[in-house]
Amino acid sequence: QVQLVESGGGLVQSGGSLRLSCATSGMGIFFSTYDMKWYRQAPGKQRELVAGISTGGSTNYPDSVKGRFTISRDFGKTTVYLQMNSLNAEDTAVYYCNARRPGTNNEYWGQGTQVTVAS
Repeated sequence: QVQLVESGGGLVQSGGSLRLSCATSGMGIFFSTYDMKWYRQAPGKQRELVAGISTGGSTNYPDSVKGRFTISRDFGKTTVYLQMNSLNAEDTAVYYCNARRPGTNNEYWGQGTQVTVAS
């Protein structure tokens, strides 16, 4: 059974940094066949994509975080990271990890981790 477990959230001052981790289990050698993404959802707002990394290693970011957030993946640890720098109050949200295997219905979500940026 595939599971995604996020960690690394917390309270940080404006301008600070955090690194989120998404540890996966149950994918085994198929970890490399999943597109991995980070989403966030702030109170009263829709869930939005903040970073994605494809099976081929291509990354994408919305303008709101481009240049501040970096997504990466460790194939040995089957873990995905989100390095977040220059955080501001608008980054406050619950951050979710998502895994989707292209061409299949296999898609999984983590339980989320809270990030709070104090201004």
